[in-house]
Amino acid sequence: MMGIDGKVVAITGASSGIGEATALLLAERGARLVLGARRAERLEELARRVEKAGGEAVCVCTDVKRREDLAALVGLARERFDRLDVLVSNAGIGPISPLDDLRVDDWDEMIDVNLKGVLYGIAAALPVFRGQGFGHFVNVASTAGLRIVPNQVVYAGTKTAVRVISEGLRQEAGDKLRVTIVSPGFVRTEFIDGVPNPEVRAELAASRDTFAISPDAVARAIAYAIEQPAEVDVGEVVVRPTAQA
Repeated sequence: MMGIDGKVVAITGASSGIGEATALLLAERGARLVLGARRAERLEELARRVEKAGGEAVCVCTDVKRREDLAALVGLARERFDRLDVLVSNAGIGPISPLDDLRVDDWDEMIDVNLKGVLYGIAAALPVFRGQGFGHFVNVASTAGLRIVPNQVVYAGTKTAVRVISEGLRQEAGDKLRVTIVSPGFVRTEFIDGVPNPEVRAELAASRDTFAISPDAVARAIAYAIEQPAEVDVGEVVVRPTAQA
């Protein structure tokens, strides 16, 4: 099966930013969506927008820190659509700060959401993909995992780990499953709202307002990977502003 039309796609972190943009673009191209995020009201509103535009979408409140929530997301896809073609693991947070701030709770949260959330998605979807004989993991990492800079050390560590695990998964997946890493650069999302250090937040806001790209650019990269023929695996796509160092 190639293209996007008719594919069943589950998306975590779907209520805003890259997840929301991806949901809208894939729905426009005929995908049937299973949407997951923590903010139920925004998630339900997105599902209504998709359906109002003629698409198909179901949603379930999903906290990727909870393994059972990922299992429920994948289960909903099978219940409603009898299969799952693609899992987009997009949920992520970035309460970045200098290591000297010792915000250990934030470190734990980034590991739980950014890294363990991806692993829980793999645990939920891999047996389903194996049983079907097809399936596609799209794991959203970051250019922070490619170029390490001050104040983003733990965040970069989680995104580097996502890249490593995704590549290992690709090698173990065999010739029936696909694995794609999408590494966005600076994107205009709510990312900086969770940055606790005021100096770091101000610096990021200035960069965002100067050169950050739209979430739609990342959504198009995800769509590109999904629409390829079944025998074509897009291993990694890096999407960043031309002005980003």
